[in-house]
Amino acid sequence: MTIRVLVADDQEIVRTGLTIILNTQPGIEVVGSAGDGRRAVELARRLRPDVCLFDIRMPGMDGIEATRALAGPTVAEPLAVVVITTFDLDEYVYAALRAGARGFLLKEAGPDLLGQAVRAAANGDALIAPSVTTRLLKAFADTGPAAPRQQPVEPLTDREEQVLVAVARGRTNKEIGDEFHITLSTVKSHVTSLMTKLGVRNRVEVAMWAYETNRIRTRW
Repeated sequence: MTIRVLVADDQEIVRTGLTIILNTQPGIEVVGSAGDGRRAVELARRLRPDVCLFDIRMPGMDGIEATRALAGPTVAEPLAVVVITTFDLDEYVYAALRAGARGFLLKEAGPDLLGQAVRAAANGDALIAPSVTTRLLKAFADTGPAAPRQQPVEPLTDREEQVLVAVARGRTNKEIGDEFHITLSTVKSHVTSLMTKLGVRNRVEVAMWAYETNRIRTRW
């Protein structure tokens, strides 16, 4: 089954490049593109793509607003949004994840990682590139809301704590299963349980919760 993608970026050369890369990937097709957030939202609502790939900074309506409009907590049928950005310590990525984005990539990510992110989002998963996870999420956790994170409605089990850290480090479900010698369905059950207990909507928010509650210790 072909994964239908909508690309939005205010630079035509970037849109063209992303479109060419994605269209050469097996099972992925770009069905639309937009140069600003407002047009992207209009196209997304009309085309209902499997995945939206949005730049953070766009004129009129930026990627954060567009993400919130399509994937925010009040959206009845949210779409999968992956945010792309130049790193530059872009604090807006944190807000985009809060708005409902399923993952993020750097613009210089290669074709393989881009394809993985699109496939992960289409499958209801999320790709947080391991190469940027600790630095980026830690930075946004430090600059995020000062209010303490809500505690789990039920205590996490030892296994859930392990899966929590693995998710925050950017591991896929398969990698988590291999690491802990458990089945894919068991991993999915643990991730679902984590989302329920933490009161979050997706594994990106699971990862942010882990960083904001100091589950992850990193060296700088």
